[in-house]
Amino acid sequence: MNIFRLVADLMHLASIFILLIKIYKTKSASGISFKTQVLYVVVFLTRYLDLFTNFVSVYNTIMKIFFISSSIYIVYLMKFKLQATWQASLDTFKIEYLVIPSAILALIINHKFTIMEILWTFSIYLESVAILPQLFQLQRTGEAETITSHYLFALGAYRALYIFNWIYRFFAEGVLDWIAVVAGIVQTLLYSDFLYLYITKVIRGYQKLPI
Repeated sequence: MNIFRLVADLMHLASIFILLIKIYKTKSASGISFKTQVLYVVVFLTRYLDLFTNFVSVYNTIMKIFFISSSIYIVYLMKFKLQATWQASLDTFKIEYLVIPSAILALIINHKFTIMEILWTFSIYLESVAILPQLFQLQRTGEAETITSHYLFALGAYRALYIFNWIYRFFAEGVLDWIAVVAGIVQTLLYSDFLYLYITKVIRGYQKLPI
């Protein structure tokens, strides 16, 4: 554990809490891609299959349980409680274009050809592109609610901070997981345009405040 990973994990937690606050505050799932949320369920389930077989720490176990349960809960809310507010006509990205290549890539490029390792690798590849349906929907609408923007920023910041975590671990511990690094860089690049627009919007809003 280092400061970059800790802050990144906190940003990841914040993104989920922001999304839940948005859902409960507005009683609506508008602007949220159901397909992206389903992909996150798949990501966490395939990544954390070792939840009860590979104990690392209490912190690690709690985080795994939280990410699995919260992602399933969000999908449940969108599918059964707030289905009328989910904008299915805008959420049209074909996720098979993400799932199938991620699965094939995991079978070809992995650290070890075992079921658990392939599933973990698949989750890494899939997470790197899971946000695409959300960004595609955002592009179609042309704008996002402020709280939805905060959610996306927190997710993007979480991923960007993990790059600094890998840099730190490489120099401090000599550890480098190139599969996670490459996938993380791809994911951060996908967020880059949104992050730039978000930050410039915040700066402009700050400059307009009376001094």
